[in-house]
Amino acid sequence: MSLSPGQTAPWFSASTPSNSQFVFDSAAGRYVLLVFLPVEPEAQGPAMRTLAAHQRLFDDAKASAFVVMRSAGLVAGVRDMRGLRWMHDRTGAITDRFGPEPHWVLLDPMLRVLAAEPIEAGEAMMARVAALPPVNDHAGVALHAPVLIAPRIFEPELCQALIERHQQTGGGFTGVMRDDGDRTVAVMDDLKKRRDIWLDDPDLQAAIRARLERRLFPLIKLSFEFDATHIERYLVSCYDAADQAVFHPHRDNTTQGTAHRKFACSLNLNDDFEGGDLRFAEFGTATYRPPPGGAVVFSCTLMHEARPVTAGKRYAFLPFLFDAAGAEVRAAYEARTAAPQVTRA
Repeated sequence: MSLSPGQTAPWFSASTPSNSQFVFDSAAGRYVLLVFLPVEPEAQGPAMRTLAAHQRLFDDAKASAFVVMRSAGLVAGVRDMRGLRWMHDRTGAITDRFGPEPHWVLLDPMLRVLAAEPIEAGEAMMARVAALPPVNDHAGVALHAPVLIAPRIFEPELCQALIERHQQTGGGFTGVMRDDGDRTVAVMDDLKKRRDIWLDDPDLQAAIRARLERRLFPLIKLSFEFDATHIERYLVSCYDAADQAVFHPHRDNTTQGTAHRKFACSLNLNDDFEGGDLRFAEFGTATYRPPPGGAVVFSCTLMHEARPVTAGKRYAFLPFLFDAAGAEVRAAYEARTAAPQVTRA
């Protein structure tokens, strides 16, 4: 077992019965128990019986369990269920990153190792899971997501003007970015539901950029020691309760075409809505809402979600920020794929 307490678990994608490309890092925000089964089917029974006897511990809210199998394929008839998923590791690439021997690994909500035990220690591991504190208490102290809340970036008149621009057309639903071979493409799925418009007016873009450079970029430098020099997309979004608008947990720079993104900016244009706040599940269940004209800025690598809007409409300006190094990454991707700039998802 090569991972020790405190280490961050490797991220990976794997095939499950319900998802051909399950992204493991999306499991953050709860305790995660991984069991790496023996290859021989006859040796898998004890661990599987232990899981079955303690299945009540895994509800996908406080804890989830993942069974990693190195057999030729997933066992016929197995299916993912609430709190329990099966992962196919045909080549052994996932198993080898966690340690080659069959064993259990318990992770905290930040996907860092809490404990690792031999496969024979199933009951001891279940006792440890049963004794875990609530997710918000896993660190022993209150956690705060490493985000910057910056008020007074846009004045009320600009906020209202951007809202009115959106209201003129109502915007359209947009997809999320997924890798398809060596390219990144936009796909429509249930991860996101919101209506977007793109601001193509050069004068309006220049006015927005001037405000970001004068009022926001110095705070980003102060808080994160990062020199933002590039803005990707001038986008106004509407999360409408009538649409059951939401953006479920995700990260913003995990594809080839988005790897250049460094920081996300979520700048609220209004506050007459309910729900819709940001949450960073790796750091607990607290939510974050900037005042109208203010922004929340955070690393694109952080898992985050826009909670469902339950009443009214949330309007927001949502750019991504990067620097000269990020621009080189973006240019290399575009040169390799001869792709237009990824700006509309």
